[in-house]
Amino acid sequence: MTSSYTPSASETAGAVFQAEYGRIVASLIRVFRDFDLAEEAIQDAFAVALARWPRDGVPSSPVAWIITTAKRRAIDRVRRERVRGEKYALLTDFGEFDEGVTEMLDDASNGALQDDRLRLIFTCCHPALNMEARVALTLRTLGGLAAPEIAKAFLIPETTLAQRLVRAKRKIRDAGIPYQVPPDHLLSERIEGVLAVVYLVFNEGYSATAGGSLVRTDLCSEAVRLGRALSELMPDEPEVSGLLALMLLQDSRRDARVSSGGEFVLLEDQDRSLWDDQEIKEGTALIQRTLRASNPGPYQLQAGIAAIHAEAKTPYGTDWRQIVELYDLLLEMNPSPVVELNRAVAIAMAFGPEEGLAVIDRIESSGLLDNYRWLYSARADLPRRLGCFDEAEAAYQKALALCENDVERTFLERRLAETAQGSPSPGE
Repeated sequence: MTSSYTPSASETAGAVFQAEYGRIVASLIRVFRDFDLAEEAIQDAFAVALARWPRDGVPSSPVAWIITTAKRRAIDRVRRERVRGEKYALLTDFGEFDEGVTEMLDDASNGALQDDRLRLIFTCCHPALNMEARVALTLRTLGGLAAPEIAKAFLIPETTLAQRLVRAKRKIRDAGIPYQVPPDHLLSERIEGVLAVVYLVFNEGYSATAGGSLVRTDLCSEAVRLGRALSELMPDEPEVSGLLALMLLQDSRRDARVSSGGEFVLLEDQDRSLWDDQEIKEGTALIQRTLRASNPGPYQLQAGIAAIHAEAKTPYGTDWRQIVELYDLLLEMNPSPVVELNRAVAIAMAFGPEEGLAVIDRIESSGLLDNYRWLYSARADLPRRLGCFDEAEAAYQKALALCENDVERTFLERRLAETAQGSPSPGE
């Protein structure tokens, strides 16, 4: 006898929130032209869902129910506040909004130029906003990330992040920034911020800042979908194709990054048969085409590095020297302590742990990555490989102090226990 698991009403509401938040908020912002009103209405709608669905049952179309409820809540807020002018006039347009609910739920009926989420990205990434505000606002509204998650991604305090969001929304409102994809002649100057936003959304999904899961599939999928939309919009922009290739190649390893027992698995220890061959083929073809066509930009170089990893049949077959060369180019183009840290790890793999450790020591002494947990996990791993367990133990403790993801914490705790006993991991 077999039985199928039926998710609870609260689980369904949570799944809808994670998967559809960006689409719903983008559609509401298109109608109401008000970020705060749209976000508050959605929060109200989900609160109502959590109260009613366990009692009345989950509706046949949960997303449509949330959209309709959020719309009504927004109208109620407008009426209560007795808003005049443009917001009040919008009440006359809700009939058109109702007719468009079904279309909003069907991506196939909306081309890239008609996608509310794409319009929202370009609004959030308007040049009137500084880069930090553009990225933070889009992560909050489109990705549905909470302030702590965004603050961690930026390595800044939550209060600073909150101030950026408030200022960004006020700037959009006061400056009358249009909610639209810009015309062709303005696309090139706007694309850098858009690509940064999409990649940060992907990174938060690929390696979640906090919580019980290492990977947030919804965010990875959303970032890849947005990358495809941008690629359709700007097919001749090499960096757009480079970013899409990079995300596909990294996403191909997603299922191998966590073991069947829920443990974090390093790249060198992953079961490569679990890598997604289709994403690897698509990403590799994309990056090969763009690298032939132009001088590579940062996303193309990173995609090239990811392609080298994807092509290696075993960890020992990876061309680490070529990866170091690509990181050299990337560091010249985009000087960054994070890029330098990644290069240091590649140097350690190509030329030995001592060489990589010397570079990491310089990065650590600069103080630029004091709150970056990956600095200390890398700083711990190389002495561990050299048998310097006391040194590795101290660095693992620093990494643990900065780690809020449960899966990563478990991995770091295991490594810390091994180094405290004075032994490497089994098989090393």
